[in-house]
Amino acid sequence: MRHVSSAVLMVAAVLLSPASRTAAMATPVRPRPQIEHVVILIVDGLRPDCALLADTPTIHAMARTGAYTFWARTTSVAITLPSCTSMLTGVSPAKHHVDWNRDLPAGKQAYPAVPTVLEMATRAGYDTALVAGKSKFVALAPSGAVTHVFLPAAGGKCSDEEVAAEAAKIITAFRPALMCIHFPDVDVVGHAKGWGSPEQLAQIARTDRAIEQVFAALERAGMRGSTVVVLSADHGGAGRTHGGEDPRSRHIPWVAVGPGVRPGYDLTQNVRIEVRTEDTGATACWLLGLPLPPYLDGQPVRDAFAPGS
Repeated sequence: MRHVSSAVLMVAAVLLSPASRTAAMATPVRPRPQIEHVVILIVDGLRPDCALLADTPTIHAMARTGAYTFWARTTSVAITLPSCTSMLTGVSPAKHHVDWNRDLPAGKQAYPAVPTVLEMATRAGYDTALVAGKSKFVALAPSGAVTHVFLPAAGGKCSDEEVAAEAAKIITAFRPALMCIHFPDVDVVGHAKGWGSPEQLAQIARTDRAIEQVFAALERAGMRGSTVVVLSADHGGAGRTHGGEDPRSRHIPWVAVGPGVRPGYDLTQNVRIEVRTEDTGATACWLLGLPLPPYLDGQPVRDAFAPGS
């Protein structure tokens, strides 16, 4: 593991050893060959109605040109680390066992009971990346599980702008097949000023601009035409908090855009579909040609893609 640190941030490039690379399975056959990359954007605390009310031209453009639902659902606990773990493992907290939402003490770090899609992709020989604005995301990056990792120093946070800048560097340098990018600031402002407050709506607009920087990096790297981008959230909120069965916490956006995605398609047109956060990990597995483990609670959102595309 290689560490490059500053006063605030820690960058870790977690590289598989030569032995583990030799043992890695051959790159799987993707079901839609034109899709070579998947990027998962997690906007911490983004309630769907707030995303639509704020000045969010990037998110609005994703919905116009991709498939979407603003009625997706997160886990029943609706807090960051358990919910993000469900998003990336495709299983409920009861299966992945991540029931904490904080940095753990030195020497006590624990990890999900099942692998994330990032780990599955890494083991299959793909280049992967995790960029997160909260240090507790170290729980999703055990040694050897993710090729490139950017996290704040233990106990810290970094801004959405810093997250976007570091994500752009990794995209430019490595063009990963699977990347997860977590933006923390909407949640931070929600706890400080309230969900749906003018301050939070202003922050959502700033986060939208940070997301646009990720798309610009994909364009510069020549990846835009071969990348599916999925935008979602770990939870919503009400007042200055979130969690539990409160529908204002459980409803999240889910928007996919990229090659083969149905343009301007509202997934609620199919009454049988209720997108859940676990479906995001399953969708990434499917697009990358990874086996879908039988224990998954989620399933690929195939309806977001045009038949035979």
